[in-house]
Amino acid sequence: MWASTVHSLLDDSAATAPDAPAVRDARGAWTYGETARYSHAVAAWLQAKGIGRGDRVVVQWPTSRELVAMFLGVARIGAVFVPLNIGMRDFHRKAVLAATEPALFLPAEEADARWAEIEQLSAQDERAAPVAVDLDDIAVLIYTSGSTATPKGVIGPHRQVTFATRAIQEVLGYRPDDVVFCRFPMSWDYGLYKVLLCFLAGSEIVLADAESDLTLLSRIRAVGATIVPIVPSLATMILTLTERETPPEHNLVRMFTNTGAALPPATIARLKSAFPGAEVVRQFGQTECKRISIIPPGQDDRGPDTVGRPLPGTAVLILDPDGTPLATGELGEIVVTGPHVMPGYWRDPELTARTFRPDPGGGLRLHTGDHGWLDDEGWLHFHGRVDDMFKRKGVRMSTLEIEAAAMDIDGVRAAAALPPGENRDLAICVEADLQPQVVLRELARRLEPAKVPAICYVLEKLPLTGHGKNATRDLISALGLPS
Repeated sequence: MWASTVHSLLDDSAATAPDAPAVRDARGAWTYGETARYSHAVAAWLQAKGIGRGDRVVVQWPTSRELVAMFLGVARIGAVFVPLNIGMRDFHRKAVLAATEPALFLPAEEADARWAEIEQLSAQDERAAPVAVDLDDIAVLIYTSGSTATPKGVIGPHRQVTFATRAIQEVLGYRPDDVVFCRFPMSWDYGLYKVLLCFLAGSEIVLADAESDLTLLSRIRAVGATIVPIVPSLATMILTLTERETPPEHNLVRMFTNTGAALPPATIARLKSAFPGAEVVRQFGQTECKRISIIPPGQDDRGPDTVGRPLPGTAVLILDPDGTPLATGELGEIVVTGPHVMPGYWRDPELTARTFRPDPGGGLRLHTGDHGWLDDEGWLHFHGRVDDMFKRKGVRMSTLEIEAAAMDIDGVRAAAALPPGENRDLAICVEADLQPQVVLRELARRLEPAKVPAICYVLEKLPLTGHGKNATRDLISALGLPS
């Protein structure tokens, strides 16, 4: 069901509408026909260098049209695309290179020279010798940011990647006339799948990872964006910029899609006010299966305590620690089954065996490490990650609920809760123009006494990972707290 090769998503749209806009970045734009031609040139270039089926091609380029063509060109010859965040440091890059043993590594400093060679082949309409790519061949290895440990590579075969893309599209409904303004790098699955979703629907994607923060809103307006993927920090940035502009006569944005961390209800309300007619679609997932659930467009009145329904063709179970299914409404581990569950982690059999376990009905079960529950209508409710949960004063709680309460306070732009540790108590860190005691007083109005932090730090900027999530270890270090 819904499985194909990754590059066929591009080819189908290129065959249907070769002159339609496909990919745009700060330096220019390509049509679908041009994008397909460049990807064929990449495939020919790689073959000429001896790259073949199953070989790993590690690429640390900025997210651009050239990177998109590289991804599809690698896929065409059955090789494995390994995109690295442009900001990944040598310490973690060495670990990835040692694990993947690439046949080719393309660092950023060589991008221009390499691309000049590919452009020559494109001008001659060079194509690689045909390769019979199997749906179970690995299309991509997505590496985690490595902010807390050695990066781990999630294996993404063509079959699972394209199923997930089509299942997401079934819910979100991208259209050929959509312009998707994507701020996220292709080294993160959020950015990479946006490319695939656009190719599937025949939409245009604007790659804006390198755009200046100050021009973010004006670029959204200028390119005619109709869909904007966000995380909470990006939503806050956009809203700050809207306060400084004269609203346009007509809003073109019809949909914000949210993942990475939940948006507070107040932020959702502000987005809808600033962009009249736009929907804010909340999504929940992990790279290990791409997406778990989505609140379908038009159904966001379900309230902030749900993360939606499972993707079409997939299922969610709630299990106790012994693996026994729990009844409706009971809290347990969120376990996912379906054709989108990836086969494991690259060359890490122990972690794979713990996370991806056989399903009695066939296939694999992804044990997410997240806790939640299902209601009697099959909607999933997320309670928190195992790593986010802790006990204080005998009460079990999650950093997420404390952060959500902080974000509900007027004037708080971002929040990060630090759980108790050795020689430190529960703390809340905020970006705000408020005094710490004001934040703590407002939290006391929203939370049980045991959940109110002992201390509040007001900072100019919270450190974030490359994916827009709170960089907890960096925050602890910056504050000089015991780790």
